[in-house]
Amino acid sequence: MSAAPGDCRCPCHHVPAGSPFADAARAFTEIIAFLDGPGAVVMESQEVEEYLREAVRDGGRKALQGFFDRRAEREQRLPEVAGSDEVTRRRAERNRARALGTSFGDVRVRRIAYRGPRSKPRARGCPDLHPADGQLNLPPGRESWPLQKLTVIHGAKGSYEDATQAVQLATGQRIGKRQAEEMMIAAAADYDDFYASSEHRPPPGAAPGAVLGLSCDAKGIVMRPGQLRPAAERAARRSAPKQDGRLSRGEVRNRKRMAETAAVFDIRPAPRTPADILPPPGPRPAPPARPPETTGKFVTASVEDDARTVITTMFDEAGRRDPRHARTWIALADGNKDQIRWIRAEAAARGIDVPILIDFIHVIEYLWAAAWCFFPEASPGAGPWVRQHGSAILNGNAAGAAASIRTQAAASGLSRTRHRAAARTASYLEAKAPCLDYPAALAAGWPISTGIIEGTCRHLVKDRMDITGARWTVQGAEAVLKIRSLITNADFGAYWTYHLQRERQRNHDRRYRHQTIPPAA
Repeated sequence: MSAAPGDCRCPCHHVPAGSPFADAARAFTEIIAFLDGPGAVVMESQEVEEYLREAVRDGGRKALQGFFDRRAEREQRLPEVAGSDEVTRRRAERNRARALGTSFGDVRVRRIAYRGPRSKPRARGCPDLHPADGQLNLPPGRESWPLQKLTVIHGAKGSYEDATQAVQLATGQRIGKRQAEEMMIAAAADYDDFYASSEHRPPPGAAPGAVLGLSCDAKGIVMRPGQLRPAAERAARRSAPKQDGRLSRGEVRNRKRMAETAAVFDIRPAPRTPADILPPPGPRPAPPARPPETTGKFVTASVEDDARTVITTMFDEAGRRDPRHARTWIALADGNKDQIRWIRAEAAARGIDVPILIDFIHVIEYLWAAAWCFFPEASPGAGPWVRQHGSAILNGNAAGAAASIRTQAAASGLSRTRHRAAARTASYLEAKAPCLDYPAALAAGWPISTGIIEGTCRHLVKDRMDITGARWTVQGAEAVLKIRSLITNADFGAYWTYHLQRERQRNHDRRYRHQTIPPAA
């Protein structure tokens, strides 16, 4: 039974015919009528959903256009508008229109334009001011902020081509790949200021007794010509192919620039023994010990800044979490001497005692390199040899393991090349001995591997930057790394709000005297 006209809740009966929202009301009424009619009954679920996606998008565009039209009708003319250029604008032009591409489709925004006086020479050529643009915080370009946000999120996850296709599927808007890259660069502009201000990010709560972990590493990114660091650029210019048609041993196809990465995280200690790390051969008598649990991870990466700057950022984040240095701090590294030196320098500058642990897996790789000096390839004796020396190192006898390798190398009559390889492992163990205090680390329940930062390098850098055929500029790569860091840290939502506030200041506030946009009536 049909409802009486007075009882009808259909939008069309409540929106006057001349209203800016009449088209939107009609569109949504047609949607309901179609879904309630005989045509929808015979449709499959995916057909209904596809219909709704297009119909609701069109209705949303009409509703948004109605909003802007209504706002233009109600915008009141101001007596004057004073710009930051010290020119007072008293001439006004109504219905100055601009295009805006939105997630629903294209709309036109009409507003009042305030123009400078014709008589004053200093006012000639001064730009018109549109207070409504600032009140609405409209972007300087054609694409709306939600459309840019969607493009940036997709561009951070995959290639720009895939991102533009995803945006077109979701919104119907066509974004170019170069345009998507420019959006990405612009979106990352406030990253440093956002993280420099702690008011946007309250420190995460750490469990009682949790240790504060710091770790850093680097991953190469294939760059476009002219985008390498100075030393790498000089090496690239000096290098010449050794043969035509294929690469020789030691040659690389592409030149890379290192992206420095860092992570700060909380560790719930889990004490273990060397036997838990390298159990003896055969079945284990008991289940393996629980590894330390990490929570509250913060990551950052930069291809523009050097490693020392990234390590400083890492310590800044640790200091934000523990400003009084009441917790235990530890650092995990892969043995890079420069990283270790800079970690020590930062810790000393802040008056913090930070034990440094080298990833035990890297140590094992050095032992395998030495093992192949004494055993033929695929020899069954190499594994027990590595296990023996690895157990000695886990039990705090790295110096003894190094001495044993040197003694065996001297007595085995190795070739010069193999002798040097074995000596390299022994020298590594001797040089890194202060960072190989695994007995203390295991007893305290600390991790002894750099899985956190290895995973960070893979996720932040490799998964996105190593897409086949990708070649990067420093600016473009830096923007992607920053946005991916924000998403990984679950800070992107807060950052985007902060970014839009800064965009309002840059694009609108600075145009007016006293940096104040006239309020809407």
